[in-house]
Amino acid sequence: MSRKNESNFPDALLPSADSFQGEIAAAKQRLKQEQGLNQILGQSPGIRDIREKIKKIADCEVSVLIVGESGTGKELAARSIHYLSRRAGRAFVPVNCGAIPEALFDNELFGHAKGAYTDAKFSQVGLLEEAEGGTVFLDEISAVSPYVQVKLLRLLQDKEFRPLGDMKFQKADVRFVVATNTDLQGLMKQGVFREDLYYRLNIVSLHLPPLRERKEDIPLLVDHFLAKYGREYRKPGRGLSPEAMEAFLARPWEGNVRELENKIQELVVMSSSPLIGIEDLSAGTQHGPDRSAKKTENFRDARKRIIEAFEKTYLIQLLANFHGNVAEAARCAGKSRTSLWNYVKKYSLNPKDYKSSG
Repeated sequence: MSRKNESNFPDALLPSADSFQGEIAAAKQRLKQEQGLNQILGQSPGIRDIREKIKKIADCEVSVLIVGESGTGKELAARSIHYLSRRAGRAFVPVNCGAIPEALFDNELFGHAKGAYTDAKFSQVGLLEEAEGGTVFLDEISAVSPYVQVKLLRLLQDKEFRPLGDMKFQKADVRFVVATNTDLQGLMKQGVFREDLYYRLNIVSLHLPPLRERKEDIPLLVDHFLAKYGREYRKPGRGLSPEAMEAFLARPWEGNVRELENKIQELVVMSSSPLIGIEDLSAGTQHGPDRSAKKTENFRDARKRIIEAFEKTYLIQLLANFHGNVAEAARCAGKSRTSLWNYVKKYSLNPKDYKSSG
């Protein structure tokens, strides 16, 4: 058989290498987008609102100010904005403003040319150039000095910069997302933070709620981190007892999600049993429930309290999974629609709040 007859398919019908590469790139992009938004865990109204806002602002080229206490997930929100934007194929560069001394700010952000100073034997690319076409995340923006604030203001206004020792300006095609756990308006009134810079940065703002204001998300976060660190430390199938979960719900979590994650990580590492009980939590914890008070609680009250906590958490997850469709949720739960409605009313839940969740 001649080589001409080896294939009955015309070359035009065979997928090209470019099309394969395009499909792979598109698949990676979809995965980034899904992972970016799905990392913001929770079904509380506050978290659902944050996810909806991120979807709206991601593809608009505006500066975003993310406000929230330490550990609430400000960088996760910034990454979600980046991965849902048209810049997702380029770099996401996080910059901790509080960790860069004022004297090194120009060098770190703008880079330098060869011979810019005594030890500059080679030119160095700055973080802005690394992020070209992508997103720069400026964390702890409140920590920057007045000198640095002037530099940032010029950068935002002119969209260009000049590396140290270089005579030429370079264009900066980057998007800025900034974050703070401090009241910038209060710093403005004190004259510590520039008003013109604040309004340049705060085109759109996101306020991330602390964990104590969305305690209904705690069981979901606990399950997520138990599964994550169970895989990482080869201890799968870990779970919290009802008493341990009550202790988690009772804590104020001043360090927010980061503190909860660290605690779960510790419990998984130290656990010797699949079921993590109240006795496995650190002895003498300041934020756990009062054990002496627990001893006076009778069986009926304890049972009622634990069942109600389970029912509410289950209903929230169920309504979220079915986007607020009570009929479908009832079918999945093995309940009549009327019966499920009674539970929904009991816990003052509104199915409409879950229509956009997934």
